[in-house]
This record gives sequence, structure tokens and C-alpha cells, in this order.
Amino acid sequence: MTPCLKCGETARYYDTVKRTVRTAFGKSRKVYVERYICTKCKFIHRELPDFLSPYKQYEKTIINGFIFDTLSSDMLEYEDYPCSQTIRNWKKSVI
Repeated sequence: MTPCLKCGETARYYDTVKRTVRTAFGKSRKVYVERYICTKCKFIHRELPDFLSPYKQYEKTIINGFIFDTLSSDMLEYEDYPCSQTIRNWKKSVI
């Protein structure tokens, strides 16, 4: 069982949802994310895999690469993703 993120009580498996994740070379793939519901407060939360960030379409390695300047849009595999405004927003969220 997983603890509830809102009240700390026990949460149980609720269902699975499909999420689209953007990867290098402009590709995307489908990932299945499990959702859990609290037995007390009925709050539903998603259990994200390590390679995903909440509310982001891109893999965590891509996001971190652009935030910490180890990747750039000049690199062949990232030349069309993500846009410059998205990168600026990611960098602002770290500050």
C-alpha cells in the first residue's frame, strides 16, 4: 500500500492512465501511470515513474539537460524540441 500524499493514510490502487511522453528525435511514446485513491479522504494521486516529472511532457533527462545546459536545441536529436519558451520556463521554475 502507498501512503496518501494529502493526509498520510493508506492509499490503494485505483486505476491506470495512459500518458504521452516526448523523447529525443521528436518521438513520443505511451506510458502507463498507476493512480491510487486514499481510503480516508478519497484523494487520487498518480505514482509517476522516475523518468517523468509532474505536469511535464518531456522525459526528466531532457528537462534537466536543458536546465543545466548539457543539452541544446543545436544538437541534432533535440533540434526541434522543446521550444525556447519552454526551456526558459523550465529554467525559471528551478530558481
